[in-house]
Amino acid sequence: MWFRRSLVAACFWLSVATPVAAQDRADLAASLKQTLDEFRDRYEFPGATAAIALPDGEVVVASTGLADVEADRAMTPETPMLAASIGKMFVAATLLALENGGQLSRDDLIAEHLGDRTWFDTLPNGDSITIGHLLRHQSGLPDHPHLPEFQAAQAARIAAGESSFAPDELVAFVLAQPALFPAGAGWAYTDTGYILLGLAIEAVTGRPYYTVVRETLLDPLGLDATTPSDRRDIEGLAVGYTVPDNPFGLPRRTADAAGWLVWDPAVEWTGGGFATTSGDLARWGHALFGGEALDAPYLTRMLDGVPVAPDAPGIRYGAGVAIYTKTPHGPVYGHGGWIPGYVSSLRHYADFGVSVAFQINTDAGIVDDTNDLVPALESALAELASAMVR
Repeated sequence: MWFRRSLVAACFWLSVATPVAAQDRADLAASLKQTLDEFRDRYEFPGATAAIALPDGEVVVASTGLADVEADRAMTPETPMLAASIGKMFVAATLLALENGGQLSRDDLIAEHLGDRTWFDTLPNGDSITIGHLLRHQSGLPDHPHLPEFQAAQAARIAAGESSFAPDELVAFVLAQPALFPAGAGWAYTDTGYILLGLAIEAVTGRPYYTVVRETLLDPLGLDATTPSDRRDIEGLAVGYTVPDNPFGLPRRTADAAGWLVWDPAVEWTGGGFATTSGDLARWGHALFGGEALDAPYLTRMLDGVPVAPDAPGIRYGAGVAIYTKTPHGPVYGHGGWIPGYVSSLRHYADFGVSVAFQINTDAGIVDDTNDLVPALESALAELASAMVR
């Protein structure tokens, strides 16, 4: 979830950056901490973490505030939070790895892999959607999290303490909906499309998605702090704080006294689906956009983006990656993430070879656009990171 409301986006390192000395790195860590503290004072959020991956891969981290306000538990750089739609980047990279291995192609019709499902004949645009359409949100499918029918059903499950919907059940919410446009003829962000991609990964490999992504990406890249958000009891998870009167009927504090989520995050699956730290997100950005995430070349395919709107020609979307072609800091690649109680951002600044990530354990004032916290913090951290390597 997220990106539909706020196109928080983060390929190659295109310029030669000045090496960062040890003392400068220490100063960067102090400045990063100071920046987070100042933003917490200004915006009054519970807590946050941030990380900057420098061109040589070293990661500088900082934290501020509280991971659990009621328990007075401090936020630390090692505190995980739900990363939400940033997980789409892992889905896309996994599919590109499968394409490298000849197991599927972006040109494949999704019907080739899921056409035997009992519901497939009623999938909008089902006979014309390709994997490439799904990767770049060109399928014309509605976005189930924003459908009133899904929101009501999800709220009822949360109230009853029930487990999440299975992937096929999530797809079912769009089966009765008209397509937004013919496949390939437009752009509309849809979590549902990425649920279909998860089902395709499992159909092609014969294994659970989380097993495939761990073997393909997480373990080889040493992303040890990144784990599936497929249960309520995620170890060390920061408590998330959401807005009153949210569509899912969640309390402001989205975890119980023991720190267990009061809802089942497995509902996200390949729409997002991970708990992680800002440090691991920055490492992921460094590896992905440095061309190191897979054994065979993939960046050209990943960054082959399409426009998201006629009036925003500088914003494109590739394979699980948002692309800003013109910013004050040059081209930017990455993704944002929102899920009730949490906001995350990962941005890679190609001209400087740095990746910047942050996570905040509230969405209050963010999803309802009553403050400018996310773009303001992104801008501040971009200035901080780019100044170190100019």
